[in-house]
This record gives sequence, C-alpha cells and structure tokens, in this order.
Amino acid sequence: MKVRKAVIPAAGLGTRFLPATKALAKEMLPIIDKPTIQYIVEEAKKSGIEDILVVTGKGKRPIEDHFDSVPELEQNLKDKGKTELLKLVEQTTDINLYFIRQSHPRGLGDAVLMAKDFVGDEPFVVMLGDDIMKDKVPLTKQLMDRYDDTHASTLAVMKVPHQEVNKYGVIDPAAQTKPGLYDVKRFVEKPAVDKAPSDLAIIGRYLLTPEIFSMLETQKPGAGNEIQLTDAIDRLNKIQRVFAHEFKGDRFDVGYKFGYLKTSIEFGLRHPEVKDDLSAYIKELSKKLK
Repeated sequence: MKVRKAVIPAAGLGTRFLPATKALAKEMLPIIDKPTIQYIVEEAKKSGIEDILVVTGKGKRPIEDHFDSVPELEQNLKDKGKTELLKLVEQTTDINLYFIRQSHPRGLGDAVLMAKDFVGDEPFVVMLGDDIMKDKVPLTKQLMDRYDDTHASTLAVMKVPHQEVNKYGVIDPAAQTKPGLYDVKRFVEKPAVDKAPSDLAIIGRYLLTPEIFSMLETQKPGAGNEIQLTDAIDRLNKIQRVFAHEFKGDRFDVGYKFGYLKTSIEFGLRHPEVKDDLSAYIKELSKKLK
C-alpha cells in the first residue's frame, strides 16, 4: 500500500524556549524567514505525502493561521506586483493539512494515537518538528522507499556522541539486512549512558504500520510518566519486524537554544539575501572577539 499520510506532533509546551514560547508556538519560531514547521511540511511534500495531520495543543492556533490563505495580503502583493513574495505566501497553502488538538500533554505516543481515525488502515509517517533534515533525497522519501521493499515499519536513526544517548530513543541493532538498514532486537527510550545498547539514536522520522495504534492504546506510561512512542514500537517489534534506516545526511536539531542558533547561522550562510552580509559580519565579529 502506498504511503500517503503524515502526522506532525506539535502539541508540546516549548518550555526550553521560554519566555518566547509563552504566547508563541515553538514550531513558529523562524529560521531566517521561515517557521520551523514549514521545513517539515516541505519535506513531506517533496517526499510525495498527500495529506498531513498536525496534532496541536493550546496556544498553537498560529500554526493553522500560517498555513491558511490571507486574501487581503495576497491581493496587496498582486496589486504591488510583488510576484515572488506572492509565490512564497501561496506555497504555504498548497497542501492538504488537517488539525486535531491534544487536550492533555500525555507524551508523544498519545499524540500519535490521536491520528488513528485520520490514518485508518494505512502505513503513515510521523515527522517531529525539532529535527530539520537535509539530503539529496528527503529523509521521509528514503523511509518510504525502504517501505516499498520491506512493507514494514522503519525508523530513521543516526549515530550520536555516546555521552548524549540518554537524550534519545536508542536501538539495539542486529545484523544489517542491506547497507544502512538494520534489523532491531529492541528499542530503548533514553537509556543510561553506561547501559545504552548502541550509539544509533532515533532522530524524529518514523514510518509506521497501522498496527502501532493497538500498541499505543494499551501502552503504559514510561519515561517521564508519559506514553512513549519508542516503548510501543518495541512491543510492535515483537509481533512484526521493525527496521532502522541509518540517515547519512545533515540533521539540524532546533529543539534547544544552541541547536536553534547553529541552524539559524548555517541556514543564513546559505540564504541568497543575507549570506554575503552574514559571512562578512561573522568574520568581522571574530576579529573583535580575539
């Protein structure tokens, strides 16, 4: 069955970015001139995803507004002949987006469970907004291509520094069935550094079969007293194979302050409008700070 649907959980409180996120959805924080969630939606579109469900929470209405049309703005840009800006605005409405609210923050697993009726009996992709991925072939498309071969759930993983494994879900890999594709013995959510089975961490892209919902419906709270998606995937792996696909592209973690700053700088150095000025500024600033 073709993978057509994606789920983007966006109900978190964004506490690592307070006070900015007191009244602003974390997913709307911009990288130069584009909200972080738009990068995720664009990856889905480039991968061939047709329908996207965004799981929101209180205070997340600006996400819906961003992907809605604004006739007054569009007409103003038309009248002034600002065709390039008009194209940028119209691109944000050129996809089928749906929204549902997670009333209580019970964890990522609970947020994904909210998508059960939207997904139905189809395989689907879960895309976390804290990770922006760059590669010649979008990571979501890489997972979809793997599914075409295996017809099984497949998670994206990437090697991380060993001292950071306690921040992630980590896989206990078996043999590689194909280059970069692992059979997995078990999945462990935020293991202690000295007990982690590997340095291969789950990085925010999941292709899941609909059987995950029966696991989530009976999943007991885990780390942080929340319903952990990783725990449900580990149970799913006991009744049907779940694979891990190693990502070799660039990952930008915008879920914490320093990662957000690094991403902004790197993307700024690639942005046609600001790259030259930013590069010159960084060089001049480095001289002042010596």
